Amino acid sequence: QLACPLDLGCHSVSFDMAAAISKKRKFVTDGIFYAELNEFLRRELAEDGYAGVEVRVTPQRTEIVIRATRTQSVLGERGRRIKELTAVVQKRFNFKEGAVELYAERVASRGLSAMVQAESLKFKLLSGLAVRKACYGILRFVMESGAKAASALSLAKSVASAPR
Repeated sequence: QLACPLDLGCHSVSFDMAAAISKKRKFVTDGIFYAELNEFLRRELAEDGYAGVEVRVTPQRTEIVIRATRTQSVLGERGRRIKELTAVVQKRFNFKEGAVELYAERVASRGLSAMVQAESLKFKLLSGLAVRKACYGILRFVMESGAKAASALSLAKSVASAPR
C-alpha cells in the first residue's frame, strides 16, 4: 500500500492499483476462457465447418454464438448436440445452471472464412489428395467466392523435389 509519507490524510494509491490489477486479471481470465472454449469447439466441431465463436456476456447469462457452415449438424437431432455442448461448457467452466446459452449461426460466405478453408484443406490432405492439388482447389474456391487475393502456404516437400 502506497500511502502519503507525511500522513496528512492524502488518499491511498492502493485502491487504484488494486482496481488496475483486477482489471488486468479479468482481461487475462477472459482471454484464457475464450482460447480454451475456441480450442474445445474447434476440436469438437471440425467436421461441421467450425468457423469461430463469439461470447456475449449479459447480466442474466453468457451467450456463446458458434459460427459454422453446417449449423444443422451443430444443433443435432432435435437440438440434442447443442444441449450436450451446453452441458459440457457449463460443467467445464463452472457456470451455474442456466447461466450459459449456446447458439449456432451459419457462416454467410464460407469461401471467405480462413478457418473453414484451413479445415477443408486439412481434410483434403488427410484423405490423400496431393498437396498442390488441394491448395489450388482451396485457392480457386476462395477466389470464386469474391476474395481480392489469397495465398496458401504449404510447408510440405514433395517426394520428387527431395534431395537424394
